[in-house]
Amino acid sequence: GEELRPLLCCLGIAALLGRSLACPSACSCSAKKNGRLLAECAYKELLEVPRGLSPNVSILTLSANRIGWLRRGAFAEVPEVQSLWLGYNQIGAVEPGAFALLAQLKNLDLSHNKITDFPWQDLRNLSGLQILKMNNNRLAGLPRDAFHALKDLRSLWLNDNQLTTLAEGTFDKLPSLSQLQIFNNPFNCSCKVFWLKRWTESTSVSITKGGATLCVAPGRLKGRAVTDIPEHHCVAPSVQLTYLSNLDNSVTYDGLTLTLHCSVAGSPPPEIRWKIQTSSRGVEINGPTVARDGNAKQSQERFLVFKNGTMAIPRFSKEDEGIYTCLAVNDVGTREVSVNVALAGSENPAEDLLQDDPQASQLGGQSCYKGDEMDPSAAGEKLVIVYHMPRESKSKAGGAVPHVQLGTLLLALGIALSW
Repeated sequence: GEELRPLLCCLGIAALLGRSLACPSACSCSAKKNGRLLAECAYKELLEVPRGLSPNVSILTLSANRIGWLRRGAFAEVPEVQSLWLGYNQIGAVEPGAFALLAQLKNLDLSHNKITDFPWQDLRNLSGLQILKMNNNRLAGLPRDAFHALKDLRSLWLNDNQLTTLAEGTFDKLPSLSQLQIFNNPFNCSCKVFWLKRWTESTSVSITKGGATLCVAPGRLKGRAVTDIPEHHCVAPSVQLTYLSNLDNSVTYDGLTLTLHCSVAGSPPPEIRWKIQTSSRGVEINGPTVARDGNAKQSQERFLVFKNGTMAIPRFSKEDEGIYTCLAVNDVGTREVSVNVALAGSENPAEDLLQDDPQASQLGGQSCYKGDEMDPSAAGEKLVIVYHMPRESKSKAGGAVPHVQLGTLLLALGIALSW
C-alpha cells in the first residue's frame, strides 16, 4: 500500500490537470502566463459552440466559423469566461439566456454576423462588460435601456447596422463610455434623433469617424450628417392655457359650460393631449373627441375636445372639479400646463372662496375675462369659478336653485407649469 501512495498521488494530480485542460477536439487549449486558460477554436467550420470545454476557460475564441444560432445556456460550461470572440460567423438567432450567466465577461465580440434581434435583457447581469462589438449586423432597433446596466462599458461598436433611429437616453447610463461607433447606419433624421446632435455636442465620448453618420431620410436632409440637423427643424413644444368664459350670460346652473383653450407651438407641430383628474376618476384624452361633422365620438362624450385645442365641459358641476392638464407632445419633447378648477357658490363670492379654501386668495379683486391667459411663471394655479346666487332665488325649502348668475372668476396662486 505504501508503494502505491506516490503513484496514486501523481494520478490524482494528472486527473486534475486533465480536467482543467479539457478541450474539444476542434480546439487547442493552453494556459497563459497570467494563469488564464485559453480555448482557441477559430477557423474550424464549427456549426455550433463545441461541448466539453473546461469550466475555468477565461478566453474563448470562436471567430470565423459557421455558427448560425446561439441557444439558451450555450456557454454554461464556461461560466468564468472573460473574453468571448464570436465575430465573422453566421449568427442570426440568439436565444434569451445565451449570455445571461456570464457575470465575469469583459469583452464580447459579435461583429460581422446576421443578428437582427438580440435578448438585451441578457446584458443586465454583465455589469463588468468593457467592450461590446455588435457592428456589421442587421440590428434595426435598440431599446432605450439596452445598455443601462453596463457601468464599466468603455467601447461600444454599433456601426454598419440597420438602425434608423435611437431613443433619447440610449447612452445616458454609461459613465465609463469613451468610444462609440455608430456610422454607416441608415438614420431617419426626424426630430426623434435631434437629441443625438445635442448629445454629441456636449459629450466627452469619442465618436469614431470611421465612416460618416449620415441621414438617409427625410429627403431634404439626405446625405447630411446627423450632427447637422438644422436647429429650426426641431423645436421643443411650448404650451399656454386660456380660460374662455361666459361670464356675461345669465345661465342656469345645469347649463354652465367650462371652456379651456390650449395653445401650442413647436416644430414639428405638437399634438395636444389632455389629462383630467377629479376626485372620482382620471381621464386621458389623446386627441379630438369631436369629429369634423361636430358629433362627439362615443368614448368621451363628457369632454368635448376639438382639434384646435379647445376643450368644453357642458353641464359643469361639483363632480367635475379637479386638475385639468394640457400636454403638448412632439418628437423633441413634452411640455404641460395645469389648472385646478373648483366651483364656489354664495352671495359673497370672495368670502365664500376664502372660507372654502384658506390657500386661495383674491388677488386685489382681480377677475379673469374671456381669453385671459394663465400666468406660466406662477406656481400652483387654482382657477375658481364663482357663481352668485341671488337671495330671492333661494328656495324656502332649501332645495336646488335652478337659476344662478355667474359672477366673478377669481384667479389665485398661479399655474403649475412642469418643465
